[in-house]
Amino acid sequence: MRDLGAGFSYLLQGQRWVARHGRQYGFGLLPGLVTLVLYAAALVALALWGEDAVGWATPFADGWPSPWLGLFRGFLTAVLFALALLLAVVTFTAVTLLIGQPFYENLSERVDRDVSPDGSAPESGLPLWRELWISARDSLRIVVRAALWGILLFACGFIPFVGQTVVPVIGFFVTGFFLTEELAGVALQRRGVELRERLALLRSRKTLIWGFGTPLAAAFVVPFVAVFLMPGAVAGATLLARDLLGEETDEDGAAEDRRDQDVSS
Repeated sequence: MRDLGAGFSYLLQGQRWVARHGRQYGFGLLPGLVTLVLYAAALVALALWGEDAVGWATPFADGWPSPWLGLFRGFLTAVLFALALLLAVVTFTAVTLLIGQPFYENLSERVDRDVSPDGSAPESGLPLWRELWISARDSLRIVVRAALWGILLFACGFIPFVGQTVVPVIGFFVTGFFLTEELAGVALQRRGVELRERLALLRSRKTLIWGFGTPLAAAFVVPFVAVFLMPGAVAGATLLARDLLGEETDEDGAAEDRRDQDVSS
């Protein structure tokens, strides 16, 4: 229970950090807004032309009598849109982090410098193209893992009572775990921690990860909300990453405040 509270505390600390750093928050909003516009455009296009696409993909049903043709293609269109919406929710964070890699990298470094007692921040030393490649590769692996869990939970959803009560709760915990991995990956990748090591690190402190990621996953169900929480989520995940690695942290930006006082004096 203590780790659950600590995880949620990091989530709140991250939101407080971006509230104190308005410029960083503003830059951090841009990738999420771009991703939201792209996803909204894709979903609108699917809503407008999804039925035509289903008709093109099912020519064998052209001769079916009414109402079976309409019911069949209507059902497939609804399933197609539902799957697209699920894919959008699952991949929103990964795509936003990929688009905003330079912004979130800079934000995460600022958090590290602010809370580090000596004002330092780890640097990967890799060129931007290399960081983007690693981020895209790791994000794809996480999305595949999350999709497999999604298929399993979808199947379990047909179990009477359990599927309507227990499965949705498990789904939020699973989503929260992978969401935290994506967000903490910004700070951990700078430290040279590979994906396999990151997953092992997160599994070793599951309750901490759930405390951070599960409430965030519930909020991220609404992509518009995700846009505004994303900068603070990256900041909070950086603090969480420091905890996972046992790095000394001067909480609440106290180190930054002392450095500002030193400069002013």
